[in-house]
Amino acid sequence: MEKITNKGHVLVLPFLVQGHINPMVQFSKRLASRGVKVTILIIESVCKNMPKEFGSIKIESIPHDNSPPENIDKYFAWFFTLVSKNLGAIVKKLSHSEYPVKVLVYDALTTWAIDLAHQLGLKGVAFFTQSCSLSSIYYHMDPQTSEIPLDGSVVYLPSLPLLEKEDLPSFIYESVLYPAITELVFRQNINFKKADSLLFNKFDMLEEEAVDWIIRIKCSIKTIGPTIPSMYLDKRLKEDREYGLSLFKPNDEICMNWLNSREIGSVVYVSFGSLASLGEQQMEELATGLMTSNCYFLWVVRATEENKLPEEFMSKAKEKGLVVNWCPQLDVLAHRAVGCFFTHCGWNSTLEALSLGVPMVAMPHWSDQPPNAKFISDVWQTGIRVKAGENGIVYRDEIARSIREVMEEDKGVMLKENTIKWKKLAKEAVDEGGSSDKNIEEFLSNIM
Repeated sequence: MEKITNKGHVLVLPFLVQGHINPMVQFSKRLASRGVKVTILIIESVCKNMPKEFGSIKIESIPHDNSPPENIDKYFAWFFTLVSKNLGAIVKKLSHSEYPVKVLVYDALTTWAIDLAHQLGLKGVAFFTQSCSLSSIYYHMDPQTSEIPLDGSVVYLPSLPLLEKEDLPSFIYESVLYPAITELVFRQNINFKKADSLLFNKFDMLEEEAVDWIIRIKCSIKTIGPTIPSMYLDKRLKEDREYGLSLFKPNDEICMNWLNSREIGSVVYVSFGSLASLGEQQMEELATGLMTSNCYFLWVVRATEENKLPEEFMSKAKEKGLVVNWCPQLDVLAHRAVGCFFTHCGWNSTLEALSLGVPMVAMPHWSDQPPNAKFISDVWQTGIRVKAGENGIVYRDEIARSIREVMEEDKGVMLKENTIKWKKLAKEAVDEGGSSDKNIEEFLSNIM
């Protein structure tokens, strides 16, 4: 790759959730491959078991005396105070080197970071770990400014398909349940006014209308994804085979050995990410639905969720399934034995499935997952969405039916063909000269 000749230094501030860390780390790798100095900021308690650097990327530890609060509201305030207190000293230390810091790339949720960046004489760039369509929804339905009613059956928004209530983010119609997070996601709109540039983890073809809409209100926007390790897409970064900064320990060998013993396209991979928490009834319905689908399944059940599994399920599932606490998701999705991804529709998982050509069964849980599921089933047509009952539970018969439809029936063939198309487009975007590759080059030339 062509190297950038200036001595620019980019500071990267991710929000410390695995789904937010991964894409920002991958973007950092793309910058570093172009000769740009990159330092990632991680709080001390999180990075103590991580390497101090990987490749040419440095990890800068943010010290703290107290343990991070478990309460989500208090955590946001604690993180803001911690970064505000330490960022100036870190920038000063790094700026005494040959490569002074010029830019702070921050998670779009940490909107206060733009003011800190400008106070320190840095350019501030917001990194969105979500779709452009979700940003459009939050922009147009901000309770502080929106006049769009929620009492109808559908919502009409610029650049988006018709959305029903079930297609909207949970923070739109259940804001009272998540007051702190709701305030946080809508505050992201500040980035459209204050940030020097916007970065989105996606590629243009996925949401062309939403990208065009954002360009009209904020010219400086770059789509730089999908940000997954290079060896799964363009293969230009030869050592880039995994994300690198993981908060969880995967059961690599167990998973891959089990998959190696299965036939091509015979396995349903089931995962609900690092945060989603299903109720006991839903866990029972899912467990029974997987068993009655008559397909092999690899199910990721975090250690904190294991107690919700039905009694004797583990012993009954041995012939058909494997249950693990965590797994190397990219390796699993890329494996020839996997024929379907039963997913919560987190944005990273959605991009990974699209990029690796795996059709999906979509069972959104909360946050941005419902609109992602809408695009999976109705716009990109790379999966089907399960239908929940009146009480919000997705029952075993619906789960088994949906899996069989993707794995065995004619519709599954069509879905597979569509995923292969999107897989090709994802690769083309990050190939040398592709849209995302060009956007990274333009970002560097404009911001550095």
